[in-house]
Amino acid sequence: MFHPCLNMGDNPDFDDEEIKEEKTCLDLGKTNPSKSVDLEEQIECTSIPNVNKDNTTTTHLYKRRWVMVFLFSSYSLCNAFQWIQYGIINNIFMKFYNVDSFAIDWMSMIYMLTYIPFIWPVSWLLDKKGLRLIALMATAINCLGTWIKVASVKQNLFWVTMLGQFAGSLSQVFILGMPSRLASVWFGSEEVSTACSIGVFGNQMGIAIGFLVPPILVPNVDDMDDLAYHISIMFYITAGMATVIFILVVFLFQEKPEIPPTLAQVQARSTPPEEYSYMASILRLLRNLPFMLLVISYGLNVGCFYAVSTLLNRMIIEHYPGEEVNAGRIGLTIVIAGMVGSLICGIWLDKTKTYKQTTLAVYLMSFVGMVVYAFTLNLGHLWVVFVTSGALGFFMTGYLPLGFEFAVELTFPEGEGTSSGLLNCSAQIFGIIFTIGQGKIIDHFGTFAGNIFLCVFLLIGTIMTAFIKSDLRRQKANHLAENQVASVSVSVSAIWCPVKGDVSDTAPG
Repeated sequence: MFHPCLNMGDNPDFDDEEIKEEKTCLDLGKTNPSKSVDLEEQIECTSIPNVNKDNTTTTHLYKRRWVMVFLFSSYSLCNAFQWIQYGIINNIFMKFYNVDSFAIDWMSMIYMLTYIPFIWPVSWLLDKKGLRLIALMATAINCLGTWIKVASVKQNLFWVTMLGQFAGSLSQVFILGMPSRLASVWFGSEEVSTACSIGVFGNQMGIAIGFLVPPILVPNVDDMDDLAYHISIMFYITAGMATVIFILVVFLFQEKPEIPPTLAQVQARSTPPEEYSYMASILRLLRNLPFMLLVISYGLNVGCFYAVSTLLNRMIIEHYPGEEVNAGRIGLTIVIAGMVGSLICGIWLDKTKTYKQTTLAVYLMSFVGMVVYAFTLNLGHLWVVFVTSGALGFFMTGYLPLGFEFAVELTFPEGEGTSSGLLNCSAQIFGIIFTIGQGKIIDHFGTFAGNIFLCVFLLIGTIMTAFIKSDLRRQKANHLAENQVASVSVSVSAIWCPVKGDVSDTAPG
């Protein structure tokens, strides 16, 4: 076999610079045996493969990836808190602003409505401009909305508080599609699902605090001046948090790591920007049947969660009058249990990669949990409602990161922001339909009929999930890239190993 470091001067495949590099590599082993070059150093020196010198085959994990996901979770928390802060004390805001319950329901539903038209330009921005710009816009708009609300604490300024809530809903458009993209850009293949779960965790924590804190900060008092004072305290706290988070994002949030964390990201970065078409990506996703089944089933599940969260105060007050604080605690129980479910599911996915099986199992248990909740809500025992709500939340809220990660697997190498955007768009559409529909059913037929209405759609979603083909494209891309790197290493070893012992004797001195 030809030895690439011998007779190089007669070999037209080597230029003068390569000859100089090879001779330096070999002379090191001859002149200083204590620092002899091992096989890996010889391979790197000869530049036969580009495994370590070219970013296309180099990956690295940075510790600051945890800072990125913590910052994202923080501003997601702040925004999600505002989504439910009106609905969970629906009756109190009705009294203060002198509006009906449907108007307060829209304080929640505006988050869903705003998302639908704005997700398309925001997804395009995410794919074209990256994570940092999206994070800056999200936190800036969220901060602006909180200060608008501070100025709305007068009984005749319902339109101002609605304007502030609209700003919060617009900020949400820049947030909901981020977890899977952030996880893919910053985290390794063995932790990407866990990272996505942590990203969703912030949103869930915000909803949990939104259930718990408003009933405590804003008691149901009759004096309007006293009530205005309590509402303003809540708004000022939110505005202060939003401002601090915005400043932190400005100075700390980074676009992406210098070296990609996975081989799948290496492949994604190697695609020239001019070759990417946002509309072509959308059309490919719409033709992806497994993904479209997931879009609809995800929308059904999360839409049910939005409806239950928005109408929870009304359902609890109907059966347990005067229990506004416990209504918030029940909402807290739903979300805290869901946060535990999200983390467990994320860790489970990283360990097993059983996306289809896990998604189907959690979806089925969401349906069962909703049925149990519907049949036990009116028993007259609050502790039973706490237990059933916790079980419902564990699976229904725990499903959120599963849907994101399963979507990325089904659609790779399409942009994570685009696939997540379609999922969330579906969720917002069904959320509006279910919130209005269940609200009207509750008004005319009671809470039991309203909850059974949701159970029917969860059953449909479970059946649809069972028909999703498990085509894990991101996993295939990672395995393919790993096999290619392994084959390069084997080829290099085949060249060098037979002659390793001859190098110091035959190399020119």
